[in-house]
Amino acid sequence: MSAVSDAALDTDELWQIVDGERAGLADLLEGLSPAEWETPTRCGDWRVRDVAAHLTLAARFSYGEVVREMLRARGDWNRMIHDSAVREGERPVGEIVGNLRSIIGSRRLAPTTSPREPLIDLLVHGQDIALALGRSREMPPAAARDSADRVWTMRFPPRPWPLPKARLVATDIAWTRGEGDEISGPISALLLLLTGRTEAAAPRLEGAVPKTV
Repeated sequence: MSAVSDAALDTDELWQIVDGERAGLADLLEGLSPAEWETPTRCGDWRVRDVAAHLTLAARFSYGEVVREMLRARGDWNRMIHDSAVREGERPVGEIVGNLRSIIGSRRLAPTTSPREPLIDLLVHGQDIALALGRSREMPPAAARDSADRVWTMRFPPRPWPLPKARLVATDIAWTRGEGDEISGPISALLLLLTGRTEAAAPRLEGAVPKTV
Protein backbone atom coordinates (compact mmCIF):
# COMPACT_ATOMS: atom_id res chain seq x y z
CA MET A 1 0.00 0.00 0.00
CA SER A 2 1.10 3.58 -0.67
CA ALA A 3 1.26 5.93 2.26
CA VAL A 4 1.92 9.60 2.78
CA SER A 5 1.82 11.72 5.93
CA ASP A 6 0.96 15.42 6.18
CA ALA A 7 2.24 16.13 2.67
CA ALA A 8 -0.01 19.01 1.68
CA LEU A 9 0.94 22.57 2.52
CA ASP A 10 -1.84 25.11 2.66
CA THR A 11 -2.05 27.81 0.01
CA ASP A 12 -0.49 30.56 2.12
CA GLU A 13 2.44 28.31 3.03
CA LEU A 14 2.94 27.39 -0.62
CA TRP A 15 3.08 31.01 -1.73
CA GLN A 16 5.43 31.98 1.10
CA ILE A 17 7.85 29.26 0.00
CA VAL A 18 7.49 30.27 -3.66
CA ASP A 19 8.38 33.86 -2.71
CA GLY A 20 11.39 32.66 -0.73
CA GLU A 21 12.61 30.44 -3.56
CA ARG A 22 12.27 33.29 -6.07
CA ALA A 23 14.23 35.64 -3.83
CA GLY A 24 16.95 33.08 -3.08
CA LEU A 25 17.38 32.14 -6.72
CA ALA A 26 17.56 35.82 -7.73
CA ASP A 27 20.34 36.28 -5.17
CA LEU A 28 22.25 33.33 -6.65
CA LEU A 29 21.80 34.56 -10.22
CA GLU A 30 22.84 38.09 -9.39
CA GLY A 31 26.32 36.90 -8.46
CA LEU A 32 27.00 34.89 -11.64
CA SER A 33 29.77 35.69 -14.07
CA PRO A 34 28.97 36.18 -17.78
CA ALA A 35 30.38 32.71 -18.51
CA GLU A 36 28.18 31.11 -15.84
CA TRP A 37 25.05 32.58 -17.41
CA GLU A 38 25.96 30.71 -20.61
CA THR A 39 26.55 27.36 -18.86
CA PRO A 40 24.60 24.48 -20.43
CA THR A 41 22.15 22.66 -18.18
CA ARG A 42 20.63 19.19 -18.52
CA CYS A 43 17.33 20.74 -19.63
CA GLY A 44 17.78 19.99 -23.31
CA ASP A 45 19.54 22.89 -24.98
CA TRP A 46 18.69 25.42 -22.26
CA ARG A 47 21.52 27.41 -20.73
CA VAL A 48 21.35 28.81 -17.20
CA ARG A 49 19.92 32.03 -18.62
CA ASP A 50 17.13 30.16 -20.43
CA VAL A 51 16.13 28.19 -17.31
CA ALA A 52 16.14 31.39 -15.25
CA ALA A 53 14.03 33.21 -17.83
CA HIS A 54 11.55 30.32 -17.94
CA LEU A 55 10.94 30.71 -14.21
CA THR A 56 9.69 34.27 -14.73
CA LEU A 57 7.16 33.59 -17.46
CA ALA A 58 4.09 32.05 -15.84
CA ALA A 59 3.71 35.01 -13.47
CA ARG A 60 4.39 37.63 -16.14
CA PHE A 61 2.59 36.47 -19.27
CA SER A 62 -1.04 37.42 -19.66
CA TYR A 63 -3.49 34.91 -21.10
CA GLY A 64 -3.34 36.84 -24.35
CA GLU A 65 0.44 36.46 -24.48
CA VAL A 66 0.12 32.74 -23.76
CA VAL A 67 -2.34 32.41 -26.66
CA ARG A 68 0.05 34.28 -28.95
CA GLU A 69 2.94 32.05 -27.88
CA MET A 70 0.80 28.96 -28.50
CA LEU A 71 -0.07 30.17 -31.99
CA ARG A 72 3.60 30.83 -32.68
CA ALA A 73 4.35 27.26 -31.53
CA ARG A 74 1.50 25.89 -33.69
CA GLY A 75 -0.37 24.56 -30.68
CA ASP A 76 2.53 22.53 -29.29
CA TRP A 77 2.60 23.20 -25.52
CA ASN A 78 6.13 21.85 -25.00
CA ARG A 79 7.47 23.78 -27.96
CA MET A 80 5.81 26.93 -26.61
CA ILE A 81 7.50 26.46 -23.21
CA HIS A 82 10.87 25.84 -24.86
CA ASP A 83 10.78 28.62 -27.41
CA SER A 84 9.42 31.29 -25.08
CA ALA A 85 12.18 30.52 -22.55
CA VAL A 86 14.90 30.73 -25.19
CA ARG A 87 13.56 34.05 -26.48
CA GLU A 88 13.28 35.49 -22.97
CA GLY A 89 16.71 34.09 -22.19
CA GLU A 90 18.24 36.48 -24.72
CA ARG A 91 17.32 39.44 -22.51
CA PRO A 92 20.15 41.14 -20.60
CA VAL A 93 20.94 39.17 -17.48
CA GLY A 94 20.09 42.12 -15.24
CA GLU A 95 16.64 42.18 -16.77
CA ILE A 96 16.15 38.44 -16.18
CA VAL A 97 17.07 38.87 -12.50
CA GLY A 98 14.84 41.94 -12.30
CA ASN A 99 11.94 40.01 -13.79
CA LEU A 100 12.42 37.26 -11.22
CA ARG A 101 12.47 39.76 -8.37
CA SER A 102 9.44 41.55 -9.79
CA ILE A 103 7.23 38.47 -9.39
CA ILE A 104 7.99 37.96 -5.70
CA GLY A 105 4.56 38.35 -4.16
CA SER A 106 2.75 37.64 -7.43
CA ARG A 107 -0.04 35.08 -7.29
CA ARG A 108 -0.55 34.83 -11.04
CA LEU A 109 -0.62 31.29 -12.40
CA ALA A 110 -0.26 29.74 -15.83
CA PRO A 111 -3.54 28.35 -17.26
CA THR A 112 -4.68 25.03 -15.69
CA THR A 113 -2.12 25.19 -12.86
CA SER A 114 -2.24 25.56 -9.07
CA PRO A 115 0.36 27.11 -6.72
CA ARG A 116 2.04 23.70 -6.58
CA GLU A 117 3.29 23.95 -10.16
CA PRO A 118 5.41 27.11 -9.68
CA LEU A 119 6.84 25.52 -6.53
CA ILE A 120 7.83 22.39 -8.46
CA ASP A 121 9.36 24.57 -11.17
CA LEU A 122 11.40 26.60 -8.71
CA LEU A 123 12.65 23.65 -6.69
CA VAL A 124 13.58 21.48 -9.65
CA HIS A 125 14.87 24.14 -12.02
CA GLY A 126 16.71 25.74 -9.13
CA GLN A 127 18.57 22.44 -8.84
CA ASP A 128 19.13 22.33 -12.60
CA ILE A 129 20.86 25.71 -12.36
CA ALA A 130 22.83 24.89 -9.22
CA LEU A 131 24.02 21.52 -10.52
CA ALA A 132 25.11 23.02 -13.83
CA LEU A 133 27.19 25.56 -11.91
CA GLY A 134 28.58 23.08 -9.38
CA ARG A 135 26.74 24.87 -6.56
CA SER A 136 24.79 23.48 -3.63
CA ARG A 137 21.20 24.66 -3.21
CA GLU A 138 19.09 23.32 -0.38
CA MET A 139 15.43 22.34 -0.79
CA PRO A 140 13.09 22.86 2.18
CA PRO A 141 12.02 19.27 2.98
CA ALA A 142 8.33 20.11 3.52
CA ALA A 143 8.24 21.93 0.18
CA ALA A 144 10.03 19.08 -1.60
CA ARG A 145 7.57 16.60 -0.07
CA ASP A 146 4.58 18.64 -1.23
CA SER A 147 6.06 18.84 -4.73
CA ALA A 148 6.89 15.12 -4.84
CA ASP A 149 3.33 14.31 -3.86
CA ARG A 150 1.96 16.64 -6.52
CA VAL A 151 4.14 15.01 -9.19
CA TRP A 152 3.05 11.54 -8.03
CA THR A 153 -0.66 12.39 -8.19
CA MET A 154 -0.54 14.68 -11.24
CA ARG A 155 -3.20 14.00 -13.84
CA PHE A 156 -3.79 17.43 -15.34
CA PRO A 157 -1.73 19.04 -16.60
CA PRO A 158 -0.36 15.68 -17.71
CA ARG A 159 2.75 14.50 -15.90
CA PRO A 160 5.62 14.54 -18.42
CA TRP A 161 7.72 11.97 -16.52
CA PRO A 162 6.91 8.26 -16.04
CA LEU A 163 6.59 7.15 -12.42
CA PRO A 164 9.23 4.74 -11.13
CA LYS A 165 7.92 1.22 -10.56
CA ALA A 166 9.22 1.14 -7.01
CA ARG A 167 8.43 1.97 -3.41
CA LEU A 168 9.85 5.42 -2.68
CA VAL A 169 10.76 6.17 0.93
CA ALA A 170 12.01 9.53 2.15
CA THR A 171 14.64 9.29 4.87
CA ASP A 172 14.44 12.87 6.15
CA ILE A 173 10.67 13.44 6.32
CA ALA A 174 7.56 11.25 6.47
CA TRP A 175 6.71 10.34 2.87
CA THR A 176 6.24 6.98 1.14
CA ARG A 177 4.70 6.23 -2.23
CA GLY A 178 4.43 3.31 -4.62
CA GLU A 179 5.01 -0.43 -4.50
CA GLY A 180 7.85 -2.71 -5.49
CA ASP A 181 11.57 -2.66 -4.77
CA GLU A 182 12.51 0.15 -2.42
CA ILE A 183 14.33 3.34 -3.33
CA SER A 184 15.18 5.51 -0.34
CA GLY A 185 16.88 8.83 0.22
CA PRO A 186 16.28 12.49 1.00
CA ILE A 187 12.99 13.85 -0.31
CA SER A 188 14.88 16.35 -2.47
CA ALA A 189 16.60 13.48 -4.31
CA LEU A 190 13.29 11.62 -4.70
CA LEU A 191 11.75 14.76 -6.22
CA LEU A 192 14.58 14.93 -8.75
CA LEU A 193 14.03 11.25 -9.55
CA LEU A 194 10.31 11.84 -10.06
CA THR A 195 10.99 14.74 -12.43
CA GLY A 196 13.35 12.81 -14.68
CA ARG A 197 16.67 13.92 -13.12
CA THR A 198 17.82 10.36 -12.38
CA GLU A 199 21.51 11.08 -12.91
CA ALA A 200 21.42 14.00 -10.48
CA ALA A 201 19.36 12.06 -7.92
CA ALA A 202 21.16 8.70 -8.02
CA PRO A 203 24.23 9.53 -5.87
CA ARG A 204 21.98 10.33 -2.91
CA LEU A 205 19.63 7.36 -3.26
CA GLU A 206 19.82 3.77 -2.05
CA GLY A 207 18.14 0.63 -3.38
CA ALA A 208 16.66 -0.12 -6.77
CA VAL A 209 17.70 3.15 -8.40
CA PRO A 210 17.19 3.10 -12.19
CA LYS A 211 20.42 2.99 -14.17
CA THR A 212 21.49 6.19 -15.87
CA VAL A 213 22.92 6.48 -19.35
